[in-house]
Amino acid sequence: MRKRALVATIALAASLSISNLTTASPALASDNGASPTPPAGWSSWSFLMRSPNEAKVKAQAKGMSDAGLIAKGFQYINLDDYYILNPGTTVDQYGRWAVDTAKFPSGMKALGDYVHGLGEKFGMYVTPGIPVAAYNQNTPIQGTSFHARDIVSDTSRYESNYGGFGNVMYFIDYNKNPAAAQAFLNSWANLFASYGVDYIKIDGVHTSDQDDVKHWSDALRQTGRTIHYGLSNTLDFGNVDTWRQYANSWRISGDIEWYCSTLTHWGMIRSRWADLPKWAPYAGPGAWNDPDSLEVGNGAATGLTPAERQSQLTLWAISKAPLLLGVDMTHFDAGDLGMLKNDEVLAVDRDGGRPATPVSQATQQQVWRSPKNSDGS
Repeated sequence: MRKRALVATIALAASLSISNLTTASPALASDNGASPTPPAGWSSWSFLMRSPNEAKVKAQAKGMSDAGLIAKGFQYINLDDYYILNPGTTVDQYGRWAVDTAKFPSGMKALGDYVHGLGEKFGMYVTPGIPVAAYNQNTPIQGTSFHARDIVSDTSRYESNYGGFGNVMYFIDYNKNPAAAQAFLNSWANLFASYGVDYIKIDGVHTSDQDDVKHWSDALRQTGRTIHYGLSNTLDFGNVDTWRQYANSWRISGDIEWYCSTLTHWGMIRSRWADLPKWAPYAGPGAWNDPDSLEVGNGAATGLTPAERQSQLTLWAISKAPLLLGVDMTHFDAGDLGMLKNDEVLAVDRDGGRPATPVSQATQQQVWRSPKNSDGS
């Protein structure tokens, strides 16, 4: 399979200049001004997983700066899960997640300021719903006379939440009191904006969460801040029109991490060759298919050979995918860093064109082509 992967990489790169192919109409891109080209940067989940803290995130932000990646368009430092206290028992005064100050003693505003001070952008993580603690305490909704229990109808069902706390988020009933429900999300979005957030990842999004996707989009827009809006994970292809109407990116598949001795392995990467083609017609400026983190940067420690790392970067680039690193940016492998700084590869990812798709599904070799490059070739 590794030999096949290398052959595929060569074929992928060689086929980029084929032009004027007939494809579906362009995506209905989000018009919020975020990510006219796919975002690039770093996400904490792959490397830090369940143990992020202020010092570690700052070190990664500095590592990206020191490596010269900002000049290559890598901007975002995205804090994923495990930065909060248990939402089943603890929330802030308005029913939103409470930051774990043992991990982040200076608070999120200070962390955002540090990231921005390096010339980078700051991202954070949330899941749909309202915390169980907010309902139990019937916390007020900021700026209104409403309370948490005004927007919950069913306490027997729970939203997906991956923070290790169990069932801690109730579904929001957007029909029970629409104004209260939107006001709650608006207050949360405003809190993120006050931290200086430039990217929000909403995780645990299922078909049942389409109302959340729409109302979070409204909440982020009303902040007046340009915020990339990403959805995760394994989004339902049957609802692609919803995802691309409201979001800037959406995870098309499950986690790329192996959760074992290395960050990932080739089997996790290989599956994306099968996943990406059907999604390709729906991507375009402001709205991107996300095949998950790019595990290129730490050499063999990622669990991939050099050819496999090159293959992953190649596929992500021709698919116009977000380039969100999942590696330790304080210990870059020189060869990997050279690939990440390859201007021609980065230009393919960001040229504003449509993602490539396979011409052939032959087992020994695949040839992929893109509809049209931005220079007309």
